[in-house]
Amino acid sequence: MKKMVEETIEEFRANDGVVGGMFEGADLLLLHHVGAKTDTERVSPVMFQAQGENWAVFASKGGAPTNPGWYHNLLANPDTQIEVGTDIINVTARVADGDERTEIWEAQKAAHPQFAEYEKTSEGREIPVVILERA
Repeated sequence: MKKMVEETIEEFRANDGVVGGMFEGADLLLLHHVGAKTDTERVSPVMFQAQGENWAVFASKGGAPTNPGWYHNLLANPDTQIEVGTDIINVTARVADGDERTEIWEAQKAAHPQFAEYEKTSEGREIPVVILERA
């Protein structure tokens, strides 16, 4: 998995944010985050949904019963950066809730049916929707 992530990041940066493989055709950004316990800087490729001048990302972890590490890292360290195409943008992360979350999540499932599958296999976990707001 680590090798696949590294290859995706390399391809993203080499091709102005465009990648093939499992992310081909998807809206993808590179999410920088700092380890909540380790203070280690990390980068994760994640699908996004544009929200005006902001971005929504989904802590689906492929439908696993637990949230991905980047989600916990953003809770501890919400001020971070993302790479979108060739741009590096400072953002602040916050978790969407209520109607905001529902609206964004339903749109994501409609546009990308695999997210509906992730919801089914997550053992009842509500998949967090994280809004990355321009800082």
